[in-house]
Amino acid sequence: MSGQCSIIQEFIKSPRICSVKLLQGERMEYRRKLLWHGMALFLIGLLTGLAQQHFTNTRMALAAHLEGVMNGTFLLAVGAIWSEVRLSSRASAVTYCALLGGTYGNWAVTTIAAILGTAALSPITGAGYTAAQWQEDLVSAGFVSIGVAIISASALLLWGLRSKAPLL
Repeated sequence: MSGQCSIIQEFIKSPRICSVKLLQGERMEYRRKLLWHGMALFLIGLLTGLAQQHFTNTRMALAAHLEGVMNGTFLLAVGAIWSEVRLSSRASAVTYCALLGGTYGNWAVTTIAAILGTAALSPITGAGYTAAQWQEDLVSAGFVSIGVAIISASALLLWGLRSKAPLL
């Protein structure tokens, strides 16, 4: 309670400084969550690799393993630079959600493709495999939505890292 009172007192004295401290606290919370999710997805990728031989399409399972490991590493890298990203509170939240949705979604859709044996949007890893049309459509829609999420998050991160970005 005394921590809240000191924040309120500080806000009354200098609202701009207090809002900056609150935003920095929010930014650090996203950083820690990104690091946690990065390690979690990295571990999921490793476990997917252990189960690779049990999937319908083992080449796609290898891709799912690599997606988990690489996307986990990507989240760790973003978490490491998050304090340098200058975005509004709303843009930070959108970026965070797009990052998590895109990275976990990439692993999940690739894993689903490996389980179902689809070839959707994956001519190399899906070569020789076909699945029901609704399964192919499901995986295609998943890959497209993931692409939109990751590209959006990357563009927002790049925007937040520009040299003229104001400090919040």
